[in-house]
Amino acid sequence: MASSLYSNAQHVDFDSVLAMDDPGMVSMFEALMASGLRGFLGCPAVVYEDALVDFFENASVRNGVVFSTVGGQIVKISEKLFAELFELPVDGLGDLSEMPKDAIFDARSIVSLSGEQINLSGRKNQMKMPYRLLCDIVAKAISVKAGSFNAITVEKFSLMTAVVCGVKMNWAKFPFGILKKMVAAKTKQAKGFVIQISLLLATFPAVDLGEASAFPASKILSKKTVLRFISINDRDGGEEIKEAEKKKVVTKKRTAADIEAAVPKKKRTSKKKSISSISSLEMVVVAEEAVPIQQVVEPLDVEEPRCSSADAVDLIIQQVLDETRADEW
Repeated sequence: MASSLYSNAQHVDFDSVLAMDDPGMVSMFEALMASGLRGFLGCPAVVYEDALVDFFENASVRNGVVFSTVGGQIVKISEKLFAELFELPVDGLGDLSEMPKDAIFDARSIVSLSGEQINLSGRKNQMKMPYRLLCDIVAKAISVKAGSFNAITVEKFSLMTAVVCGVKMNWAKFPFGILKKMVAAKTKQAKGFVIQISLLLATFPAVDLGEASAFPASKILSKKTVLRFISINDRDGGEEIKEAEKKKVVTKKRTAADIEAAVPKKKRTSKKKSISSISSLEMVVVAEEAVPIQQVVEPLDVEEPRCSSADAVDLIIQQVLDETRADEW
């Protein structure tokens, strides 16, 4: 089944979205029409799944032309056929690197939700709602990227700038270049364009396309699905705001780093206190072991003979004389 080929695809029902009661969304879709992409994004939504599987299995690029075999029949898709079938402009910029810097500068403010220039390496929630949807359209239906679509890239924003600022673009060249990447060997380009390729294959009368199937309604941008997109993005935006507020509250509290920084201070303080406490204890012990002054001066029960300092000197001299006589004997 080819359902995996359009898991992230989008198609536009211009009649439905242009009737919306949302000036911002209507203005964005009108800009898409003015750019020349209505025939590509809003072509009949019919898919030939078996033929698509066959096409991608056998496709290759030779001399800038896409060749494949479908149902045993060779098909050849050139850039000219691609442009004519979808009525795509062939005049204008052929490379996104040529996008005027002043146009990108202006677009960064035009699409901004806050009024300040958005960050080109940020997320699409920086944008007003219509341009968040435009970001999805250029990612899924034009550049055909797989994975998350929330991140802004230079390529996506350049495509958006062409639409928002009305920059003339060779829209035949860019999408056809994406088609060539899809079928080229050793490329990481996601496969898509299932509606467009189905219509291209239908231009070859000899090719048996098999049974046709409708493109999933959930992937067609109509009034209903656009309102659902707005609802989901409003909800996600509210959750992101709550998450940001929680982070702000957490930052006001003491962080782990603050606590770790505070611990050594507490240790130093407690150490000083313990030293002073030990000193106090030692002083108390000495005080307890010391003999009270009053006890020293109190008279003893047995009176000992006392002598004056002069008597003590005479006594010492007499002892020396006695020792001298003893030595002579």
